[in-house]
This record gives sequence, C-alpha cells and structure tokens, in this order.
Amino acid sequence: METNTNVRPWYKEFWPWFLMSLLAASVLFSLTFLFFSIRYYDGSIAEDYYKDGLAINTQLAKQKHAQELGLKASMLADPQTGDIVIDLDGERRPDQLVLELIFPTDDDRDQTLVLEHVHEGRYVTSIGAPLRYRWYLHLQPETGKDGEWRLTGEATFPTSDSISLTPGI
Repeated sequence: METNTNVRPWYKEFWPWFLMSLLAASVLFSLTFLFFSIRYYDGSIAEDYYKDGLAINTQLAKQKHAQELGLKASMLADPQTGDIVIDLDGERRPDQLVLELIFPTDDDRDQTLVLEHVHEGRYVTSIGAPLRYRWYLHLQPETGKDGEWRLTGEATFPTSDSISLTPGI
C-alpha cells in the first residue's frame, strides 16, 4: 500500500507565520512603549516622597496661620500682556509675595514669580507669555517652604475672571 502524502514545508504553512507575527508584534509594541516612557518621562513621583509626606503637618500649620491672620487674596491675570495683579486682604502685607504656578502633570513647566508691593495690599508682576491651561497656585511671603503662611487656589487660563486664593491645601 502506497501513501501519497505531500507534506508541505513548514514555511509554507499559515500557523507558524501567524504565531511568529504575534511574537514580533509584541516585541515591537514593547520597544515602542519603552522608547516613549524614556523619552517623555514625567517625573511625577518625588524622590523624597517620605519627607514630603511628613511635611504635610507643616503645610497644614501654614494654612491655619493664614486663616488666623484673616488672609485671602484675589488674582487677575491679563490674557494679552501676561501681567499678574494680586490684591491681598488681611493683617500682613509684606514687601513682596511669591507666587508658585504649579502645572499638574509636568513639573518642568512650574514657575515661581516674585510680586512687588505697589500700593495698599496690591502686588504686581509680569510673566513673559500669557498663561494657558490649568494651574495650581500657591501664594506665600517667602520663596521655598520657609513662609509663615500660604494661600492656595486653582485656575484655568486664559481667564479674565478674578481668581480666589484662600487658606487651604
């Protein structure tokens, strides 16, 4: 009895190529994601997150102190010129204020502005380009974490509305 079985070589079959294409696609997608994760690293996790976590009590004390002093502020940002005007209400009126503009997703965009006192609680500065998108705002009398009080707020720019800065995290 003679059997005539024509066995095709493996490279002419569908299934080996299908399985190899799945593996090749998986390697390609992995390399693509690796490239983008390295190229566009967002740095959203602080290296000293434990110390930052412990410092929350200090931040809460600053908020409470601002509330005890009766501090609050309103901010106007001119969408055409980039001028920023802050009117501070309360007992304290330092010679200058520090405004930290914190971008939610990219710490490379964060900015620190120094506002000069011009008249009875009014502080003024100018920024190079008008602001866009959403920002967190921290207002305090000194640069860094040494200020005795802090006011916070949130705004989406451009806006011609007044932005309220109050004691709070």
